[in-house]
Amino acid sequence: MKKFLSDLMVKSIEHPRPDYALIKLSPLEGELPPIAPGQFVEIRIDNSPTTFLRRPISVNFVDYTTNELWLLVHVVGEGTRLLAELAVAEKLNCLYPLGNGFTMPKGEGKNLLLIGGGVGTAPLLYYGKLLAEVGHHPTFLLGGRKATDLLQLSDFEKYGRVLTTTEDGSHGTKGFVTHHAIWNEEKFDSIATCGPKPMMLAVAHLAKEKNTPCEASLENMMACGLGACLCCVEKTTEGNLCVCKEGPVFNIERLGWE
Repeated sequence: MKKFLSDLMVKSIEHPRPDYALIKLSPLEGELPPIAPGQFVEIRIDNSPTTFLRRPISVNFVDYTTNELWLLVHVVGEGTRLLAELAVAEKLNCLYPLGNGFTMPKGEGKNLLLIGGGVGTAPLLYYGKLLAEVGHHPTFLLGGRKATDLLQLSDFEKYGRVLTTTEDGSHGTKGFVTHHAIWNEEKFDSIATCGPKPMMLAVAHLAKEKNTPCEASLENMMACGLGACLCCVEKTTEGNLCVCKEGPVFNIERLGWE
């Protein structure tokens, strides 16, 4: 897939929580290119003497009717803080779309379980939209420590059933995503997951037990986004692979997760 290096303009910015920013971007001219669910954007951080590398941010959503690319940013350091402080009409220099995304199932009518935790829920929204548009049936299982960790629930509800878990029981089932009753109540054609690695490992274990194909979107530390610097290498059944180039989405069989 062709990559682009260009400035995108901030059309709007929202703060669903003080430490999160939902940034909606549009090209200065022309239309957004084809973008697959699970791909990501490398953003240059300007006006920061301590931020030398671009920041990789998952594609949260693409709306071709409004020509908007959405990025859900979790503020964890100087670079992401500056992104969260952007104003409407400011420009971001972006390298995109990068990596390989989630698999679109063949045919129609497939039941898929999309499992996310924390900011790892971000790429599942666009994936769910595309699945629903071609006749599949996504179920979203979203987890957090508490209710305020569950973002964009109304957006997810547009494209499928939404189930939630929280560690403190403040929303949905109390516990982790692996504790939800859906695991014993229904059978899915495939599973996709993104979030903290311990969560994804637990999901992969259950998927193996149930003999259900599963893909995981890894969140390894990245730098170049092109597979040149080897910063994001992951051990796989095929040797060490760059997550930014070969992933970030991998079938768990390639990862050797049990």
